Order: sequence, then C-alpha cells, then structure tokens
Amino acid sequence: MSHSSNELHDGAPEYPGRSGHAATQEVEPADVGRVRTAYAPDPDGDPDPGEIVWTWVPYEEDDGRGKDRPVLIVAREDRGTVLGVQLTSRERDGQAGWLPLGTGPWDRSGRDSWVGTERVLRVHPDGMRREACALDRARFNRVVHRLQQIYAWR
Repeated sequence: MSHSSNELHDGAPEYPGRSGHAATQEVEPADVGRVRTAYAPDPDGDPDPGEIVWTWVPYEEDDGRGKDRPVLIVAREDRGTVLGVQLTSRERDGQAGWLPLGTGPWDRSGRDSWVGTERVLRVHPDGMRREACALDRARFNRVVHRLQQIYAWR
C-alpha cells in the first residue's frame, strides 16, 4: 500500500514539527539552560522571539497525538532551537496557568486567545509550518515576565 509523501505510516497527515529531528517537544523549563528572551521578530521564515508561528503541538498525554496550533516564540536557545508557549481560543478566564492575550491576526475568526504558561515547547526551525505574525512588544513582555517569574529565567 503506498502513501503520499505528506502522510505518516499510520495514514495521518504529516505536519511540520510532528515527528523526526524537527519534532516539537515539551521541555522541562528548569532544565533548558541559558535562554535569550529578547524581542526580535523578523519575517524571514524562521521562528523568532515575539512571533506567533504554527507548528505541531503534542497533547499533554504525550501519546503521539497532537494538533497543529499557534505558538508564541518566547526565547532562543544556543542550540538553534526556540522555546514557545501554546495559544488557545478556548475560554480560559480565571484558570491557573493561562494568561489572556486578546485578539490578533493569528486567529482568522478574531476570537480572544489565551497563552499557556505551564508547558514550554521546543520548536525546531524546520518544524514550523508558517509564521503567523509578530505579537506587539507589550504583550510579549507580559508573557515573558510571567515565564521569568515562574521558571527563574534571566
């Protein structure tokens, strides 16, 4: 049985960041080492701090399932990868671990979004499907400040 080049062996569609060397992975924030959280969006096709990009995000159950979703890139790592936090349009007001982000061009329906601060994701440049937009510096700084408080990043 043949599969198209954009399908995995299980017949599911292939998405950048889903598998292989460029797979998006959840990381332990205390173990990532030195990170650079400087706001540096650049519409160059690579994920940069301050940008919202689309990539495959594994479900918290880490059972091989996941979803293509927007991720705010918050820091650069020395290894050439970046760290990010996922966005959702599901109502999260008042829920611990979620910051309201408001609306932006990453959501074509104009829905409010929230950013999760309890999961940090490592994104490989080859695992990014597309750049969506740059987040404004004020909202980026608010998210990074919260992450610095939680994880003692400097």
